[in-house]
Amino acid sequence: MTAAAEATVTATEVVLPGKVAPSGLRLVQRTLPAPAAGKALVGVEATAVSFAESAMRRGRYYGQPAFPFVPGYDLVGIVKAVGPGVDRALLGRRVAALTKTGGWSTAVLLTAADLVEVPDGISADEAETLIVNGLTAYQMIHRSARVQAGQTILVTGVSGGVGTILTQLAQHVGARVIGTAHPRHHEALRALGVKPIDYRDPDLATRVRNLAPAGVDAVFDHLGGASVTLSYGMLNRTGTLVSYSIAAALDDTRHVLLDFLPLLAKLAFWNYLPTRRHASFYDVWAGFGKPDSAKREAFRARMRTDLTHVFDLLRDGRLTAKIAARFPLSEAAAAMELSESSGRTNLGKIILAP
Repeated sequence: MTAAAEATVTATEVVLPGKVAPSGLRLVQRTLPAPAAGKALVGVEATAVSFAESAMRRGRYYGQPAFPFVPGYDLVGIVKAVGPGVDRALLGRRVAALTKTGGWSTAVLLTAADLVEVPDGISADEAETLIVNGLTAYQMIHRSARVQAGQTILVTGVSGGVGTILTQLAQHVGARVIGTAHPRHHEALRALGVKPIDYRDPDLATRVRNLAPAGVDAVFDHLGGASVTLSYGMLNRTGTLVSYSIAAALDDTRHVLLDFLPLLAKLAFWNYLPTRRHASFYDVWAGFGKPDSAKREAFRARMRTDLTHVFDLLRDGRLTAKIAARFPLSEAAAAMELSESSGRTNLGKIILAP
């Protein structure tokens, strides 16, 4: 262990104290101990605001910790110190981590085995746009739906962080993208090669059928609820529906399981029907397993492989990082308000920079 690891570090964190408006976020300081065995101290360069944080502040994210806690689903930073048993070659390296919570801080202690090195030539902000969003998009495209050249896909909420990466990855394999979004985003989406449709259009299914008369090969639906029924109906005879969120239920007051369990039941029922269609729910944490288990190691290997591939696409210019805005960590409340604003006009990820 280095001398740096023997000293404590004072971190500035954003704390979510309970079910509060964004203005209720608190900025606090906490002393972090030296890294224990298997741990690494990471100085955070970039984290971000995602749908998960908006759901958590409402108590609407399944499996979130008890209040108070530090939000932050992912992060990019520099390894400042390592504990016993950790390869010292990590020191000074830029790494990415999927954390679920804890990322909104100037420094964090993480399990070294969960870190993924960021290739040289990629900035912290660029890398941050691709961790949860890039991993989600890549695995849904390649592991869930197995999108191929010549196919047509539909992406709901295509202007968001996941949607913009889904679009690029689908186009990279030669697929055509139809996407739903607010009209204010349509011009920018057309520039990306997307066929945009107003997400509020009462004849949404007809608009999609006009563009894909036989139905689409895959739908990536982030809304849940009634939207997945509509999405399933827009598939062709062998199409795949991938549901990956229940954003439509964000403001419900009932327990989140009362929205989530019916969704899973609906997807399972469709898969029992005598059709060649397929429906599934994508969870980036699926297969996480218990600590030190073979399942956990397989999860880490899969995440490292897929995220490294996405980073390589970015480094090689085949993928573009879409950054909607950048705020200092101290302005996390403003960043969250923008993220949830109906007036938001820019595509991509909202970055927090400690």
